[in-house]
Amino acid sequence: MEPIILIGGGGHCISCIDVILAENKFEIAGILDLKSKKGTSISGFKVIGSDDDIPDLCSRFRNFLITVGQIKSPEKRISIYNYVKKNGGNLPVIISPDAYVSKSAQISEGTIIMHKALINANAVIGKNCIINTGALIEHEVVIGDFCHISTQGVVNGQVNVGNESFLGSNSVIANNVTLPDKIVVAAGTCILKSPIQTGTYIGNPAKKII
Repeated sequence: MEPIILIGGGGHCISCIDVILAENKFEIAGILDLKSKKGTSISGFKVIGSDDDIPDLCSRFRNFLITVGQIKSPEKRISIYNYVKKNGGNLPVIISPDAYVSKSAQISEGTIIMHKALINANAVIGKNCIINTGALIEHEVVIGDFCHISTQGVVNGQVNVGNESFLGSNSVIANNVTLPDKIVVAAGTCILKSPIQTGTYIGNPAKKII
């Protein structure tokens, strides 16, 4: 198995570790987190440094996974992604063996597909996305870069989700809806039709609050 370095030591990291161990393709060589946490352990794996160590580690390791979570803003994940790429690191796709991914689906680098997620026919998932536990991505959906589809989120057929978007737990996007970049959809919210402006939405039917 190839070694992999995880970047970010919070709750999302713990879930990612579980998926990596289940997939059994990569060996976790260490975790990067706050400098103050160096030497501690997360789920049995050592924190070996911080983001400052990325250039050195890219010279010694090929594979990295960004395990910082994403609620609302993806800025931290984007910053780390760009820094890893600048230093020559590789960001593989990680897929839980308990997920279903259609053979006709396309998934870009740095994305993780968590347990029980379903990615249906001809779906396209952008780079550095989180498709979280139990999420449903239906046929011909296009998910942009740096998105988080949270637990049990439902994205129905032929939906387009813009870059840097967040869809909360149990949110539902109806068929053929187009969502702009940087949209935030709160947990349990239903978006039934286009057009939708960039902003934060909540409720059923959805209302823009910001």
